This record gives sequence, C-alpha cells and structure tokens, in this order.
Amino acid sequence: MKLPSEVKFSADGLIPAVIQDANNGHVLMVGFMNKDALEKTLEEGKVCFWSRSRGKFWLKGETSGNFLMVKEVLVNCYVDSLLIKAEPIGPTCHDGYESCYYRKIAEDGSLKVIAERLFDPKEVYGK
Repeated sequence: MKLPSEVKFSADGLIPAVIQDANNGHVLMVGFMNKDALEKTLEEGKVCFWSRSRGKFWLKGETSGNFLMVKEVLVNCYVDSLLIKAEPIGPTCHDGYESCYYRKIAEDGSLKVIAERLFDPKEVYGK
C-alpha cells in the first residue's frame, strides 16, 4: 500500500492512529505516526509509530514480539486520523494486557482493572 497524498498530519507532523483488533473489534491502543512510520506501516504490514516520549521511530512488538499485523487502514472524514484494523500477535499493552484499555473508571472515581493480565512486563521488558 502507498501513502495517499490527502492524509493530513498535524503541525507537529503526526497523525493519531486508533488500533482495533480485526478479529473481535476491541480497541487495542492509540498511538501517533509521522509520515515515515505510516509509510513503513503501509509498506511492511506491521504497525509502526513515532514515540513522542522517546522521540524516535517505534515498531510495535520490536521488544516483546507482540506485533500488530495490518489488515485494513481507514481514514476519517477529515483525513486527519486513522483507524487501523490489525491482527495482534500476542497482548498489545506493555502492561501485559490484551488492550491498553484494561481499566474503567468506577463510581467512586477509582480505576478498576477489568481484564486479565496475560504476561508479566518485568519478564518481557526487564524493567
């Protein structure tokens, strides 16, 4: 796949990308892509991001082996955000969950874990 010229990146050169499990529709994560990350995602079929916190290119799964394999890329009506339907190879969240959305806001304002942890991040990332 090639990058369409209509895609609009923000002033900082990024575009938000919602990653959805192509199999069950669960939202797995949200990340940001610069032009290079989006082009690599489209060319290679593995989701890549621009890490704002590290200031560098990031292939999802490069450390854990939990890649996101691209099945379909959709754009919104303004062509300024992406929905990427992907097949996850293992859990997506670096905290060890299927999705980064593993907590909900409870009535008392606390965060309640609503999913099962699938791996221990210390064993995978050594942190």
